[in-house]
Amino acid sequence: MAERMTDGAADVAWIARGRTRRSTRTVRVWASAVLVAAVVLAVIAVPAVAHLDEQAVDLAAKLQPPSWAHPFGTDDVGRDLLLRCVYGLRVSLLVGVVAALAATVIGTAVGAAAGALGGWADRVVMRVVDLFSSVPHLLLGIFIVALFRPGVWPVVVSVALTHWLSTARIVRAEVLSLRSRPYVDAAVSGGASRWRVAVRHLLPGVLPQAGLAAVLMVPHAIWHESALSFLGLGLPTHEASLGTLVQTARGSLLAGHWWPTLFPGLFIIVPTLAIAGLAGVWRERINPRRRSELML
Repeated sequence: MAERMTDGAADVAWIARGRTRRSTRTVRVWASAVLVAAVVLAVIAVPAVAHLDEQAVDLAAKLQPPSWAHPFGTDDVGRDLLLRCVYGLRVSLLVGVVAALAATVIGTAVGAAAGALGGWADRVVMRVVDLFSSVPHLLLGIFIVALFRPGVWPVVVSVALTHWLSTARIVRAEVLSLRSRPYVDAAVSGGASRWRVAVRHLLPGVLPQAGLAAVLMVPHAIWHESALSFLGLGLPTHEASLGTLVQTARGSLLAGHWWPTLFPGLFIIVPTLAIAGLAGVWRERINPRRRSELML
């Protein structure tokens, strides 16, 4: 009898833990979705209402604390900080999305080719990937950006050329797994060429993983762009960028004005966490083992 009661209590606790995990996951999903929707709405709606070029320098209103007129306060030359943060987020999202897509295309092509060809080609490609991986991303990105004038597209090229390595490894591992499937063996036995097998059978199987890698790369690309702009190697200082806003606010922070640094920093952290949260849900959906663990 005592053992039955113990087993029953364990089952109840197990069910309660499962419900708690599911409810926590639901809250995380909704919070991430709401934040991402708010970010998209802000970068679309705010520029349609107000134009950054129309913000005149007003030294009489410089470094005003947050108020009803200026919810995020003003910067060191009197411009509304909320509007500049939104425009900076717009630039950072542009860089992050375009660079993530470009890096995913490169990584998917390299990884799929290495996994599908195999043999010496696979070994050569992966040694090249290991060589690039041995160099820190930021250091390599600084070298690439230094070859061009400051601007959006040099940063995009820098992020794309330094972030395709992980995608290549993921896609290669997935291709090697798919090559052992019975339907692939049947296609090869039927006389299908390597190109046909790769395009018709292997590539569709790796697209979910490649898409997940692209989404997870967007926050990383935003941080990379912000770091380069903070170092003065990304966008020009006169353009609104989250990295440049934080960089120009350092003097204000030392003078005791916290808002020019806090709000651009939050605009970097919150959207990246929201995107990463939605990407985590995607990972759980395409990973059956992880999904079954969450159902417990």
